[in-house]
Amino acid sequence: MNKNIFHNYKSYILIIESLYFNNILSIVDISKATGMSIPTTTKNIQELVQTGYIAEKGIGSSKGGRKPAMYSLVADKTSLIAVAMDQFYTKIVLVDLSGKFISEIVEIELDLKNDPSPVDVLTEQIQALILLSGINKSDFCGIGISMPGFIDPEKGINYSFFTTNDVSIQQLISQKTGLPVFVDNDSSTIALAELRFGKGLSVKEAMVINLGWGIGLGMIVNGQLFRGFNGFAGEFSHMPLFNNNKLCSCGKRGCLETEASLITLEDDAIDAINKGEITTIIPKNNKVTIAAIIDEALKGDAYAIKLISESAYHIGRAIAVLIHILNPQTIVLSGKGIKAGKLWLAPVQQALNEFCIPTLITDTDVVLSQLGCDAQLIGSAALVIENLNKSFFKIDKQPAKRSSSNFFWY
Repeated sequence: MNKNIFHNYKSYILIIESLYFNNILSIVDISKATGMSIPTTTKNIQELVQTGYIAEKGIGSSKGGRKPAMYSLVADKTSLIAVAMDQFYTKIVLVDLSGKFISEIVEIELDLKNDPSPVDVLTEQIQALILLSGINKSDFCGIGISMPGFIDPEKGINYSFFTTNDVSIQQLISQKTGLPVFVDNDSSTIALAELRFGKGLSVKEAMVINLGWGIGLGMIVNGQLFRGFNGFAGEFSHMPLFNNNKLCSCGKRGCLETEASLITLEDDAIDAINKGEITTIIPKNNKVTIAAIIDEALKGDAYAIKLISESAYHIGRAIAVLIHILNPQTIVLSGKGIKAGKLWLAPVQQALNEFCIPTLITDTDVVLSQLGCDAQLIGSAALVIENLNKSFFKIDKQPAKRSSSNFFWY
C-alpha cells in the first residue's frame, strides 16, 4: 500500500466521516465539510477511490458551470458493530458504511450489574453474529456500545455497571473480541443519532429525552453534544420533583424516575390490576410489561392511556425546568417508550403550558424522534465512525498493522 496512506489517514477519516453522515457529496461539499482545500480534497478522494473506500456515484446538479461528480462510501468495504444496552435487554446489529443494518437485530436478555460478569455473554453474542455474517473479523473497524450509567467515553469506563478494578469495560471487551471498542451513555448516543441523522440536522439547540427504564437526557447545544464537566450531564431521571418519599434507583427519594419511568408504569399497572382496575392489559406471572401497556393504549384502553398520560405530564413538568434554563428550540422524545407515539405529546404540552413562561415556549417544538426505536443503535454506529482516528491504534497504543482491506485497524 502507498506509504502516504499512513501519513494521510487523518484526512481520509475526515472524508469518510463526512460521507457516512451525509451519504453522497461532491468534492466541493467534502472540502467545505472537512476544511481541506479543493486540490487536497481531490487528491485524497482519488486515493480513497483507488483503495476501494469511495466510489463515484453519478453527476450532481449545478446552478451554472460544469456539473460535479458525486461520491459516496463503498458500503461493504468495512463494517462495524452497534450495541444498544438498557438495564435488562441488549440489542446487537452489524452495520455497513452506508449506515444500513446488514444483519438481523439480535436481542438478548442481559441484566446490567456492577461487576463485569455479563461481559462474557455479550462478547459471545458479538462473536457469534460476526461468524454468522460470513464477514472476516479483520473487515470490522470497531464496536460502538451505548449503555446506561455514569460513563467516561474517553477512558471507556462505566462507573455504574461492569465495574472492575483492573481494566475498563472498553478494554475488557476489546481484549475479548480483538476489535477497538467505544463506549458512551445511552442518552448521549441517542442524542448523537439525532444530531447526525435526525432533528439535530436542522436545529442547533435541542433536548433529546430518552424514555426508558429511567428517563435520560441528551443535550445538543450550539450544534454539538453537551456533556458537562465530567461528562455526566443529562441525569434527567434524578431531578428531585416530588415529595412522594419513593426510593429511586439512585438512592435518593422523590426523583422524576419514581413517578414517570417505564419501570414505574409497569409497577403501577400490576398494583392497580391486583386491586381490581378494569383494563385490557393482561398480566403474565403477575407482571405487566411496558410493551403490553403501550399495545393496549394504542388500542384505546382507558387505563393504559391514563398511565402513559400521567407519565408524560410529569416528564413535561421536568422539561419545563430545562426550557427555563436552556431555552432549546426543540424537544425530541425518543427511547424505548417512543412506541406509544403521539400519546406522549398532548400531556407533555399540557405541562409546558402550565409550568412554562409563555414567552419561552412560543418557539419551542415538542416532537417525536423520526429514528424510532433504532435511535440508540444508530447512535452506537455513529460512535464508531466518530472515533475512527482512535481505532487506528491498538489498545496498547502501538501502531496497528495495515492492509489494503482496512488501514484503520489491521
